[in-house]
Amino acid sequence: MADAKVIPFDDDRSRTGVGRRRGIPTGGGRVQAPASGHPAPVSALPGGQVPQGAGEGVEGTGSDWDRRIAGGLAFLRRRLTGDYEVDEFGYDEELTDQVLMSVLRPLADKYFRVEVKGVENIPSDGGALIVANHSGTLPLDGLMLQVAVHDNHPARRHLRLLAADLVFMLPVVNELARKAGHTLACAEDAERLLTGGEVVGVMPEGFKGLGKPFGERYKLQRFGRGGFVSTALRAGVPIVPCSIVGAEEIYPMIGNSRTLARILGVPYFPVTPTFPWLGPLGMVPLPTKWTIQFGEPIPTDGYPPEAAEDPMLMFNLTDQVREQIQHTLYKLLVQRRSVFF
Repeated sequence: MADAKVIPFDDDRSRTGVGRRRGIPTGGGRVQAPASGHPAPVSALPGGQVPQGAGEGVEGTGSDWDRRIAGGLAFLRRRLTGDYEVDEFGYDEELTDQVLMSVLRPLADKYFRVEVKGVENIPSDGGALIVANHSGTLPLDGLMLQVAVHDNHPARRHLRLLAADLVFMLPVVNELARKAGHTLACAEDAERLLTGGEVVGVMPEGFKGLGKPFGERYKLQRFGRGGFVSTALRAGVPIVPCSIVGAEEIYPMIGNSRTLARILGVPYFPVTPTFPWLGPLGMVPLPTKWTIQFGEPIPTDGYPPEAAEDPMLMFNLTDQVREQIQHTLYKLLVQRRSVFF
Protein backbone atom coordinates (compact mmCIF):
# COMPACT_ATOMS: atom_id res chain seq x y z
CA MET A 1 0.00 0.00 0.00
CA ALA A 2 3.05 2.25 0.06
CA ASP A 3 3.07 5.20 -2.34
CA ALA A 4 -0.60 4.64 -3.12
CA LYS A 5 -2.37 7.60 -4.68
CA VAL A 6 -5.24 8.80 -2.51
CA ILE A 7 -8.22 10.44 -4.25
CA PRO A 8 -10.74 12.22 -2.01
CA PHE A 9 -14.49 11.79 -2.42
CA ASP A 10 -15.17 15.46 -1.82
CA ASP A 11 -13.40 18.69 -1.02
CA ASP A 12 -13.55 18.02 2.72
CA ARG A 13 -11.48 14.85 2.48
CA SER A 14 -7.74 14.83 2.90
CA ARG A 15 -5.30 13.71 0.23
CA THR A 16 -3.04 12.24 2.86
CA GLY A 17 -3.50 8.61 3.79
CA VAL A 18 -3.77 7.56 7.41
CA GLY A 19 -1.87 4.54 8.70
CA ARG A 20 -3.50 1.25 7.74
CA ARG A 21 -3.15 -1.89 9.73
CA ARG A 22 -2.12 -5.30 8.62
CA GLY A 23 -4.34 -8.23 9.41
CA ILE A 24 -3.61 -10.33 12.48
CA PRO A 25 -4.36 -13.91 11.39
CA THR A 26 -5.47 -15.73 14.48
CA GLY A 27 -8.68 -17.62 14.90
CA GLY A 28 -11.18 -16.28 17.39
CA GLY A 29 -14.73 -17.52 17.31
CA ARG A 30 -18.05 -16.32 18.62
CA VAL A 31 -20.10 -17.98 21.31
CA GLN A 32 -23.88 -17.68 21.03
CA ALA A 33 -26.43 -18.58 23.63
CA PRO A 34 -29.12 -21.02 22.49
CA ALA A 35 -32.80 -20.14 22.68
CA SER A 36 -34.40 -21.26 25.94
CA GLY A 37 -37.00 -24.03 25.92
CA HIS A 38 -40.39 -24.23 27.61
CA PRO A 39 -41.17 -27.87 28.53
CA ALA A 40 -44.72 -29.00 29.25
CA PRO A 41 -45.69 -29.44 32.94
CA VAL A 42 -45.08 -32.98 34.20
CA SER A 43 -48.43 -32.97 36.04
CA ALA A 44 -50.30 -32.57 32.75
CA LEU A 45 -49.32 -36.09 31.64
CA PRO A 46 -50.80 -39.36 32.92
CA GLY A 47 -48.94 -40.67 35.95
CA GLY A 48 -46.55 -37.75 35.97
CA GLN A 49 -44.73 -39.11 32.91
CA VAL A 50 -41.88 -36.91 31.74
CA PRO A 51 -42.45 -35.76 28.14
CA GLN A 52 -39.85 -36.51 25.54
CA GLY A 53 -37.26 -33.74 25.29
CA ALA A 54 -38.36 -32.08 28.55
CA GLY A 55 -35.03 -32.71 30.22
CA GLU A 56 -33.20 -30.99 27.41
CA GLY A 57 -35.50 -27.98 27.64
CA VAL A 58 -35.01 -27.60 31.38
CA GLU A 59 -31.29 -27.93 31.00
CA GLY A 60 -31.23 -25.35 28.22
CA THR A 61 -33.25 -22.90 30.31
CA GLY A 62 -31.20 -23.39 33.43
CA SER A 63 -27.86 -23.09 31.67
CA ASP A 64 -28.73 -20.09 29.51
CA TRP A 65 -27.02 -17.58 31.78
CA ASP A 66 -24.13 -19.96 32.33
CA ARG A 67 -23.57 -20.08 28.60
CA ARG A 68 -23.75 -16.31 28.32
CA ILE A 69 -21.23 -15.88 31.11
CA ALA A 70 -18.97 -18.53 29.58
CA GLY A 71 -19.21 -16.77 26.22
CA GLY A 72 -18.35 -13.44 27.82
CA LEU A 73 -15.36 -14.92 29.61
CA ALA A 74 -14.18 -16.57 26.40
CA PHE A 75 -14.49 -13.22 24.63
CA LEU A 76 -12.40 -11.49 27.31
CA ARG A 77 -9.80 -14.25 27.18
CA ARG A 78 -9.42 -13.83 23.40
CA ARG A 79 -9.08 -10.07 23.89
CA LEU A 80 -6.35 -10.47 26.50
CA THR A 81 -4.41 -13.12 24.61
CA GLY A 82 -4.76 -11.50 21.19
CA ASP A 83 -6.53 -14.56 19.81
CA TYR A 84 -8.85 -12.66 17.45
CA GLU A 85 -8.83 -11.39 13.88
CA VAL A 86 -8.74 -7.96 12.29
CA ASP A 87 -8.53 -7.30 8.57
CA GLU A 88 -5.97 -5.14 6.79
CA PHE A 89 -7.95 -1.99 7.64
CA GLY A 90 -8.14 -2.84 11.34
CA TYR A 91 -11.77 -4.02 11.27
CA ASP A 92 -12.63 -6.27 14.22
CA GLU A 93 -15.91 -8.04 13.39
CA GLU A 94 -16.24 -9.84 16.72
CA LEU A 95 -15.73 -6.67 18.76
CA THR A 96 -18.15 -4.78 16.52
CA ASP A 97 -20.91 -7.39 16.81
CA GLN A 98 -20.59 -8.17 20.50
CA VAL A 99 -19.66 -4.79 21.97
CA LEU A 100 -20.01 -1.78 19.67
CA MET A 101 -23.35 -2.82 18.18
CA SER A 102 -24.66 -3.67 21.65
CA VAL A 103 -23.82 -0.14 22.78
CA LEU A 104 -25.32 1.60 19.72
CA ARG A 105 -28.44 -0.58 19.40
CA PRO A 106 -30.38 0.92 22.37
CA LEU A 107 -29.66 4.40 21.01
CA ALA A 108 -31.11 3.40 17.63
CA ASP A 109 -34.04 1.32 18.88
CA LYS A 110 -35.13 3.12 22.07
CA TYR A 111 -33.85 6.68 21.86
CA PHE A 112 -34.11 7.63 18.19
CA ARG A 113 -36.61 4.83 17.38
CA VAL A 114 -35.13 4.43 13.92
CA GLU A 115 -37.58 3.17 11.30
CA VAL A 116 -35.89 1.48 8.35
CA LYS A 117 -37.46 1.26 4.90
CA GLY A 118 -36.30 -0.32 1.65
CA VAL A 119 -33.50 -2.40 3.17
CA GLU A 120 -34.24 -5.05 0.54
CA ASN A 121 -32.63 -2.70 -2.00
CA ILE A 122 -29.23 -3.59 -0.53
CA PRO A 123 -27.91 -6.76 -2.26
CA SER A 124 -27.70 -9.91 -0.17
CA ASP A 125 -24.16 -10.56 -1.38
CA GLY A 126 -21.45 -8.80 -3.32
CA GLY A 127 -20.35 -5.19 -3.16
CA ALA A 128 -22.66 -2.18 -3.00
CA LEU A 129 -22.12 1.52 -2.38
CA ILE A 130 -24.65 3.26 -0.12
CA VAL A 131 -24.71 7.04 -0.61
CA ALA A 132 -26.50 9.02 2.11
CA ASN A 133 -27.12 12.60 3.20
CA HIS A 134 -25.10 13.87 6.16
CA SER A 135 -26.29 16.08 9.03
CA GLY A 136 -26.62 16.49 12.77
CA THR A 137 -23.51 18.47 13.88
CA LEU A 138 -21.97 15.24 15.22
CA PRO A 139 -21.83 12.19 12.88
CA LEU A 140 -24.35 10.02 14.74
CA ASP A 141 -26.20 9.45 11.46
CA GLY A 142 -23.35 7.30 10.18
CA LEU A 143 -23.42 5.12 13.28
CA MET A 144 -27.22 4.74 13.15
CA LEU A 145 -26.92 3.83 9.47
CA GLN A 146 -24.44 1.12 10.37
CA VAL A 147 -26.84 -0.35 12.95
CA ALA A 148 -29.79 -0.09 10.54
CA VAL A 149 -28.04 -2.13 7.84
CA HIS A 150 -26.72 -4.80 10.20
CA ASP A 151 -29.90 -5.32 12.24
CA ASN A 152 -32.51 -5.05 9.47
CA HIS A 153 -30.92 -6.70 6.44
CA PRO A 154 -31.84 -10.41 6.12
CA ALA A 155 -28.19 -11.26 5.53
CA ARG A 156 -27.08 -9.16 8.55
CA ARG A 157 -24.59 -7.34 6.37
CA HIS A 158 -21.90 -5.10 7.81
CA LEU A 159 -21.59 -1.52 6.57
CA ARG A 160 -18.05 -0.23 6.08
CA LEU A 161 -18.20 3.55 6.38
CA LEU A 162 -15.78 5.93 4.67
CA ALA A 163 -14.79 8.71 7.07
CA ALA A 164 -12.92 12.01 6.83
CA ASP A 165 -9.29 12.10 7.87
CA LEU A 166 -10.17 14.13 11.00
CA VAL A 167 -11.75 10.97 12.46
CA PHE A 168 -8.41 9.16 12.27
CA MET A 169 -6.51 12.03 13.87
CA LEU A 170 -8.48 11.95 17.12
CA PRO A 171 -7.21 9.75 19.96
CA VAL A 172 -9.50 6.88 21.00
CA VAL A 173 -11.95 7.77 18.22
CA ASN A 174 -9.33 6.69 15.68
CA GLU A 175 -8.98 3.23 17.23
CA LEU A 176 -12.73 2.70 17.69
CA ALA A 177 -13.44 3.78 14.12
CA ARG A 178 -10.92 1.29 12.75
CA LYS A 179 -12.31 -1.49 14.93
CA ALA A 180 -15.84 -0.71 13.74
CA GLY A 181 -14.83 -1.08 10.10
CA HIS A 182 -14.49 2.56 9.10
CA THR A 183 -11.70 3.59 6.79
CA LEU A 184 -10.34 6.71 5.11
CA ALA A 185 -12.62 8.19 2.46
CA CYS A 186 -10.37 7.65 -0.52
CA ALA A 187 -11.00 5.94 -3.83
CA GLU A 188 -8.29 3.32 -3.36
CA ASP A 189 -9.62 1.95 -0.06
CA ALA A 190 -13.23 2.13 -1.22
CA GLU A 191 -12.52 0.23 -4.41
CA ARG A 192 -10.68 -2.53 -2.54
CA LEU A 193 -13.60 -2.96 -0.16
CA LEU A 194 -16.18 -2.96 -2.95
CA THR A 195 -14.33 -5.45 -5.13
CA GLY A 196 -13.95 -7.60 -2.02
CA GLY A 197 -17.76 -7.83 -1.79
CA GLU A 198 -18.32 -5.38 1.07
CA VAL A 199 -21.18 -2.92 1.55
CA VAL A 200 -19.57 0.52 1.73
CA GLY A 201 -21.20 3.73 2.94
CA VAL A 202 -20.25 7.26 1.94
CA MET A 203 -21.72 10.68 2.77
CA PRO A 204 -20.43 12.99 0.03
CA GLU A 205 -21.60 16.22 1.68
CA GLY A 206 -18.84 15.80 4.26
CA PHE A 207 -18.46 18.61 6.80
CA LYS A 208 -20.55 20.91 4.61
CA GLY A 209 -23.60 18.79 5.40
CA LEU A 210 -22.69 17.86 8.95
CA GLY A 211 -22.11 21.46 10.06
CA LYS A 212 -24.76 23.35 8.11
CA PRO A 213 -27.00 25.76 10.05
CA PHE A 214 -30.44 24.68 11.24
CA GLY A 215 -32.12 27.03 8.77
CA GLU A 216 -30.74 24.93 5.89
CA ARG A 217 -31.85 21.55 7.26
CA TYR A 218 -32.68 18.86 4.71
CA LYS A 219 -31.22 20.92 1.87
CA LEU A 220 -28.43 18.81 0.35
CA GLN A 221 -25.06 20.45 -0.05
CA ARG A 222 -22.75 19.88 -3.01
CA PHE A 223 -21.67 16.26 -3.58
CA GLY A 224 -18.06 17.06 -4.34
CA ARG A 225 -16.63 15.98 -7.70
CA GLY A 226 -18.38 12.62 -8.03
CA GLY A 227 -15.48 10.48 -6.86
CA PHE A 228 -17.86 7.93 -5.36
CA VAL A 229 -19.48 7.39 -8.77
CA SER A 230 -16.11 6.77 -10.39
CA THR A 231 -15.26 4.20 -7.71
CA ALA A 232 -18.58 2.40 -8.13
CA LEU A 233 -18.06 2.27 -11.90
CA ARG A 234 -14.59 0.78 -11.51
CA ALA A 235 -15.86 -1.86 -9.09
CA GLY A 236 -19.03 -2.50 -11.12
CA VAL A 237 -21.27 -2.34 -8.03
CA PRO A 238 -24.73 -0.77 -7.64
CA ILE A 239 -25.19 2.62 -5.99
CA VAL A 240 -27.93 2.64 -3.35
CA PRO A 241 -29.23 6.15 -2.50
CA CYS A 242 -30.16 6.58 1.17
CA SER A 243 -32.20 9.32 2.83
CA ILE A 244 -32.03 9.97 6.58
CA VAL A 245 -34.68 12.08 8.33
CA GLY A 246 -34.41 12.99 12.01
CA ALA A 247 -30.69 13.65 12.38
CA GLU A 248 -30.98 17.34 11.45
CA GLU A 249 -32.79 18.18 14.69
CA ILE A 250 -30.68 16.36 17.31
CA TYR A 251 -28.36 19.37 17.72
CA PRO A 252 -30.07 22.44 16.16
CA MET A 253 -27.06 24.48 15.05
CA ILE A 254 -27.99 28.15 15.42
CA GLY A 255 -24.46 29.53 15.28
CA ASN A 256 -20.84 28.75 14.49
CA SER A 257 -17.89 30.18 16.40
CA ARG A 258 -15.29 30.34 13.65
CA THR A 259 -12.63 31.70 16.01
CA LEU A 260 -12.91 28.73 18.37
CA ALA A 261 -13.03 26.37 15.41
CA ARG A 262 -9.79 27.82 14.07
CA ILE A 263 -8.11 27.58 17.48
CA LEU A 264 -9.20 23.96 17.96
CA GLY A 265 -8.40 22.98 14.38
CA VAL A 266 -11.92 21.73 13.58
CA PRO A 267 -14.17 22.60 10.61
CA TYR A 268 -16.73 24.38 12.82
CA PHE A 269 -17.61 24.99 16.48
CA PRO A 270 -21.38 24.59 16.87
CA VAL A 271 -23.60 26.78 18.98
CA THR A 272 -26.97 25.18 19.79
CA PRO A 273 -29.82 26.10 22.19
CA THR A 274 -28.13 23.90 24.83
CA PHE A 275 -24.41 23.96 23.93
CA PRO A 276 -22.10 25.38 25.22
CA TRP A 277 -24.52 27.01 27.69
CA LEU A 278 -25.27 23.79 29.60
CA GLY A 279 -21.75 22.39 29.40
CA PRO A 280 -21.50 18.61 28.93
CA LEU A 281 -25.28 18.30 29.40
CA GLY A 282 -25.69 20.36 26.24
CA MET A 283 -24.07 17.54 24.25
CA VAL A 284 -27.01 15.19 24.90
CA PRO A 285 -28.86 14.87 21.56
CA LEU A 286 -32.57 15.57 21.37
CA PRO A 287 -34.67 12.37 21.12
CA THR A 288 -35.98 12.88 17.61
CA LYS A 289 -37.78 10.22 15.60
CA TRP A 290 -35.66 8.91 12.71
CA THR A 291 -36.48 7.33 9.37
CA ILE A 292 -33.84 5.77 7.14
CA GLN A 293 -34.96 4.83 3.64
CA PHE A 294 -32.88 2.99 1.05
CA GLY A 295 -33.87 3.77 -2.53
CA GLU A 296 -33.81 1.77 -5.73
CA PRO A 297 -30.24 0.77 -6.61
CA ILE A 298 -28.59 2.35 -9.63
CA PRO A 299 -26.63 -0.34 -11.52
CA THR A 300 -23.15 0.42 -12.86
CA ASP A 301 -22.04 -2.96 -14.22
CA GLY A 302 -23.43 -2.21 -17.69
CA TYR A 303 -20.91 0.55 -18.39
CA PRO A 304 -17.58 -0.07 -20.16
CA PRO A 305 -14.32 0.17 -18.14
CA GLU A 306 -13.46 3.58 -19.59
CA ALA A 307 -16.75 5.02 -18.25
CA ALA A 308 -15.05 5.77 -14.93
CA GLU A 309 -12.98 8.43 -16.70
CA ASP A 310 -15.95 10.12 -18.41
CA PRO A 311 -16.60 13.41 -16.54
CA MET A 312 -20.04 13.92 -18.06
CA LEU A 313 -21.22 10.46 -17.05
CA MET A 314 -19.91 10.98 -13.51
CA PHE A 315 -21.68 14.35 -13.33
CA ASN A 316 -24.98 12.87 -14.57
CA LEU A 317 -24.89 9.90 -12.21
CA THR A 318 -23.89 12.10 -9.27
CA ASP A 319 -26.79 14.42 -10.03
CA GLN A 320 -29.16 11.45 -10.35
CA VAL A 321 -28.16 10.10 -6.93
CA ARG A 322 -28.39 13.52 -5.31
CA GLU A 323 -31.82 14.24 -6.78
CA GLN A 324 -33.16 10.86 -5.68
CA ILE A 325 -31.97 11.43 -2.11
CA GLN A 326 -33.39 14.98 -2.02
CA HIS A 327 -36.75 13.90 -3.45
CA THR A 328 -37.04 11.11 -0.86
CA LEU A 329 -36.15 13.53 1.95
CA TYR A 330 -39.00 15.83 0.95
CA LYS A 331 -41.40 12.90 0.71
CA LEU A 332 -40.45 11.60 4.16
CA LEU A 333 -40.78 15.10 5.66
CA VAL A 334 -44.31 15.42 4.27
CA GLN A 335 -45.22 12.04 5.79
CA ARG A 336 -43.68 12.83 9.18
CA ARG A 337 -46.21 13.60 11.92
CA SER A 338 -43.77 15.23 14.31
CA VAL A 339 -40.07 15.76 14.90
CA PHE A 340 -40.30 13.67 18.05
CA PHE A 341 -43.08 11.13 17.30
